[in-house]
Amino acid sequence: MVLFFALGLAAALARSDLSIPESIAKTLAIYLMMSIGFKGGVAIAGVGIDLRLVGSIALGAALSFLIPFIGFALLRATTKLSDIDAAAVAAHYGSISIVTFVAATQVVIAAGLPYEGWIVAVAAVMEMPAILSALWLARRGALSKSDLGPGNKELFREILLNGSIVVLVGAFVIGWITGPQGLAAVKAFLIDPFQGVLCLFLLDMGIVAGRGMRQARKELSPPLLAFGLYMPVISAGLAGLVAIPLGLSVGGTALFIVLAASASYIAVPAAMRVALPEARPSVYLTLSLGVTFPFNLTVGIPTYLLLAQWIGR
Repeated sequence: MVLFFALGLAAALARSDLSIPESIAKTLAIYLMMSIGFKGGVAIAGVGIDLRLVGSIALGAALSFLIPFIGFALLRATTKLSDIDAAAVAAHYGSISIVTFVAATQVVIAAGLPYEGWIVAVAAVMEMPAILSALWLARRGALSKSDLGPGNKELFREILLNGSIVVLVGAFVIGWITGPQGLAAVKAFLIDPFQGVLCLFLLDMGIVAGRGMRQARKELSPPLLAFGLYMPVISAGLAGLVAIPLGLSVGGTALFIVLAASASYIAVPAAMRVALPEARPSVYLTLSLGVTFPFNLTVGIPTYLLLAQWIGR
């Protein structure tokens, strides 16, 4: 899948005429959000509810919502990104990378550490809140300061009824209601083709990112690239503190930290493509997929495991 992104990137940088029509690209994005949201709802339906699960979901959702505010402030202070681009980038670091999570799960298993199986439900919930906070950060400038109070119906209506949020949350609720039976009914459509659709989506993202990089090379400054390395470390530290009162196992703590430290390159790019089309994939996708993803796979996951072991002492 990552290689398809590389193919699109290389084709665009080489000035190939390869392209995917905009209407098809948006359809792919909507499909991915439907599938991710539905699977998340099914995950909740399959594990049941207990206090540790509720606490983990609540704190995970809070982290996902708050991390973009930290990332946004750092980006605005250290780079020249616009509010919209900074919000789109920050959203990726509040959400999660399911591929990074799966890789971390294998590391935890290889280390012989048990972990809570319902942690996947926390991963599902942490996909969405960052998109909400990013939309608020991006759209608040369009309104006057006097309109930004809690009674601002226009702003919150735009955020809560944004198409990407409706699809993600709606599919999540449907998956929760219908559970494994619902999953079995739509598996051939929403689950089996997911990897192939993701390849097409990342191919398109590579094309868009490559074309944008040709036009915005100056924007990928050293401070911006550095953000892709230090932001996951900041998020991991916050998650480590939050995980202490949850009483998770060492393996569960490590996976919780990985969720906070990872950066989305599936759900959030799909949402940004629909919700903030003016934001540049050349910036947000290059950072999340080209910088943070390989950093987490090579350096981050072993470091987060050590942090979890230290917390579990």
